Amino acid sequence: MLVLTRKTGEAIQIGDDIEISVLSVKGDQIKLGINAPKNIEIHRKEIYVSIQEENAEASKGISNLFDIFAKK
Repeated sequence: MLVLTRKTGEAIQIGDDIEISVLSVKGDQIKLGINAPKNIEIHRKEIYVSIQEENAEASKGISNLFDIFAKK
């Protein structure tokens, strides 16, 4: 893991297309601004994990469906 220190108004560049800026720091909260191409999905970590879990659960049904068709 890379750990960087940034102040309000400073940014981090990821590749050519993604920039993360520190907008403000207030107590234990930090506001970040993220500039990225529209084709890149950006989620809070807990939302991303939830999406991955839902996708895994949904794909179980598809593999079961393939098993049913394979038996015929």
